[in-house]
Parts: sequence; structure tokens; C-alpha cells
Amino acid sequence: MNGGVIVKRRYAVVALAGALATTAAAGSAGAQARSTDREFSWEGVIAGGHWLYLRNLNGAIRVERGTGSKTVVTGVKRWRRGDPEDVRIETSKVGSSDILICAIWYEQTECDEEGYHRMERRHGNDHNDVSVEFTVRVAEGVKLDLNTVNGALRIEGATAAVEAHTVNGGIEATSSSGPVSATTVNGSIEVHMGSLGDKDLQFETVNGGIEVYVPNEIDAEVDMRTVNGSVSSDFPLTVSGRINPRHLRATIGKGGRRLEFGTVNGSVKLYKRG
Repeated sequence: MNGGVIVKRRYAVVALAGALATTAAAGSAGAQARSTDREFSWEGVIAGGHWLYLRNLNGAIRVERGTGSKTVVTGVKRWRRGDPEDVRIETSKVGSSDILICAIWYEQTECDEEGYHRMERRHGNDHNDVSVEFTVRVAEGVKLDLNTVNGALRIEGATAAVEAHTVNGGIEATSSSGPVSATTVNGSIEVHMGSLGDKDLQFETVNGGIEVYVPNEIDAEVDMRTVNGSVSSDFPLTVSGRINPRHLRATIGKGGRRLEFGTVNGSVKLYKRG
């Protein structure tokens, strides 16, 4: 491991995390945060098996189980000294049936299902501490691809695949039927899933532990590693190479898809859901 773990990120937003975190911290010394009431709201039918992409930079994302066939997304802006009008929320369709929702901080920013592009800060906008807190009430069968920078992800009620990514914040994600992948930098990860699906899954952080709960009978190749912590599994393992208490490569059952776990400061634990 060469003394560290590289977190594989799909979005080039880590550098921006520091700037937004600094403005948020500076605002915390001022008056109590103000907010608008349901500043943003979207609802519509996303067909089962299709995606909701939600992109945020500063603020948490929470997911709850919806009722009926519609998925509902609401966003509340909070700020101390920034201008909420400087942050806009855009909605667009991806392909024929997927939906993309992006919170945009900077005028020249572009956002698509792959993430943010051209994040050019407007002069005088260095102290924009506006955050957007999203709540998703997700319909059955809708896949979720959720990303923020400064904020936690709390996902309950999902019934399909989940991709959950942040930089500064923990991740708690549950999907009753779908596979889940989760990455952060500063925060712990706890994942519960009813299916591994047919693709490789990744669980990565730097500062925090990782706990993943999977069905009782699985076939997978696992790579579990830490620097300051330990690795453990509820499953019988066929170990490849030498046994290392902090880095374990092994096969569960017949092998197949790859489950990759990595942290620097924290332990890695793979559990049976029971």
C-alpha cells in the first residue's frame, strides 16, 4: 500500500471542497443561519431502472422512501452572509428517462451526469457560504447517483442501485434490492444492501471506518486494506498470498465481482445482513 490509500474519485471537485469549507466555517462565527422555505422543488415520474443524478457542492443529501409513482426532490438554501440568489438549481433530462439536478454556485459552471465542469469563481464571490440541503423521496425502482462535497449522505428507502459520493461527510446508505458503492475522504461509511448486482463495488475513505452489510450468500473477490485499523469478515475466506492483518485479498464462494474496501484511519468490516 506504500503507506496510504488513494481514493478513486469520479469528480474533480476536491480542490473546491477546501474553499467552500473555509467560507462555511467563517460564517459559523456569525449570526444563526437563515434559510428559505422549500426554495426548490421538483417532482416527476422516473421509470424503474432509470437514474436520478443529484449534484451538490455545499450541503447534505437525505433520501427517504417515497409514496406512489413520483420521485420528489426538495432543496432548502441556508446562509449567514452569502447571497442565496447566487446559487441556482437546474434540472434537465438525460437521455429519454434519466433526470439530472445540479446546484450551481459559479456563473460559468457546467454540470452533467459526470459531474461539474468549468468551475470559475466570480470576482467577489469568495465568501459565498450558501449551502443547499436536499431531500429526495424516491419511488420504487429508481436508481440514485448522488454527489456532494461538504455534506453527509443519509440514504434510506432506496430499492435499486445507489452511487454515493462526498468529500467532507459520512455516508449511511441502504438499498433493499440494489447494489451500493460509496466513497468519501473525511467520514465513515456504513452500507446495507440486498444485492451485489453484477458490477464491481467500491467503498473508500481516508479518515473513517467502513462497515458493509451484504446478503448471507455471496460470490466475490474482496480487497480490504487499512493503515491504522484492522480488517474482518463474517464470511469464510480463501486467502490469496500472505495473510496481513491490515491488507487482505481473498475469495468468497466462487469469486466473481470485486469488492474493494480502503481506508487509512479506521477499520474495515464486512458483515452478513443476517
